Amino acid sequence: MTEKTTGASYAAAGVDIEAGDRAVELMKEWVKKTQRPEVLGGLGGFAGLFDASALKRYERPLLASATDGVGTKVDIARQLGVYDTIGHDLVAMVMDDIVVCGAEPLFMTDYICVGKVHPERVAAIVKGIAEGCVLAGCALVGGETAEHPGLLGPDDFDVAGAGTGVVEYDRLLGADRIRTGDAVIAMASSGLHSNGYSLVRHVLFDRAGMSLDQHVEELGRTLGEELLEPTKIYSLDCLALTRTAEVHAYSHITGGGLAANLARVIPDHLHATVDRSTWTPGAVFDMVGKAGSVERLELEKTLNMGVGMMAVVPQESVDVALTTLADRGVDAWVAGEILDRGDHAEGATLTGSYAV
Repeated sequence: MTEKTTGASYAAAGVDIEAGDRAVELMKEWVKKTQRPEVLGGLGGFAGLFDASALKRYERPLLASATDGVGTKVDIARQLGVYDTIGHDLVAMVMDDIVVCGAEPLFMTDYICVGKVHPERVAAIVKGIAEGCVLAGCALVGGETAEHPGLLGPDDFDVAGAGTGVVEYDRLLGADRIRTGDAVIAMASSGLHSNGYSLVRHVLFDRAGMSLDQHVEELGRTLGEELLEPTKIYSLDCLALTRTAEVHAYSHITGGGLAANLARVIPDHLHATVDRSTWTPGAVFDMVGKAGSVERLELEKTLNMGVGMMAVVPQESVDVALTTLADRGVDAWVAGEILDRGDHAEGATLTGSYAV
């Protein structure tokens, strides 16, 4: 009697197509909530469609694009089993880069890579992305979920995204608009946002031996809740500000810290000075510094220190700018000013000490 052999299959190799299809069905309701009138078709096609005739109202439309991920913060979500907030971080990282030049976010696509497709888990991630897109005013027009058995563990995952926005050529913001005497307005972050987590995890877990379920009195909640706090999305706030006040530039404070990111929009002949005494960083920043004996300059090169976005505006626009942001629930303040470059080697520096 001849023994029957079984051939190899995709499922036997660890890829579950049916689970992927189930995940798509679960995420459809969330994607639908992000739709703009320019979006054609539904989820499931090979490409997302966006009606570009909507750009005809522009004289000279410039398309702005960006792509990013959320780094090792995804491991905090994995350990806690909380998957519906990490998408906010992804949208913020992508769309707040786009709005910096004055562009209106239009649409976004995502890429979710998993070791094993758990449909409800994937749907929760997409739910967070969709909610983030609503907060940024953009549509989620499609994406990809890839299953990588053998490369990633069954519970491992990563997310990335790409976005597109549009701005009128003569309304493009940036270094060429900045003038001596302009004010630098800081907008508060919601916490660590999505940068510096390799340092944070090393300091708090490896060196300080803390755990995610540990309640931290200074934070008023568990460490896990603090570390998973979603990144604030500023896109619609920045667009509202450009409608009510004259804005010369924005700077999204992400990897590299406040000074380095602000310097990216400062022209070579000018210098931005930011006064630390105008705000007090949240308790989590002090905790990371003390737990790892991290020097202040190293913290400032890695973390946002309580500022997630900065705007450079002429002095006559300061009052209306602060009022606009306050009306939208954004904590903002004048943190610095623009000066002639002089002997400064860098485009931006921090001065003074943080308020206690």
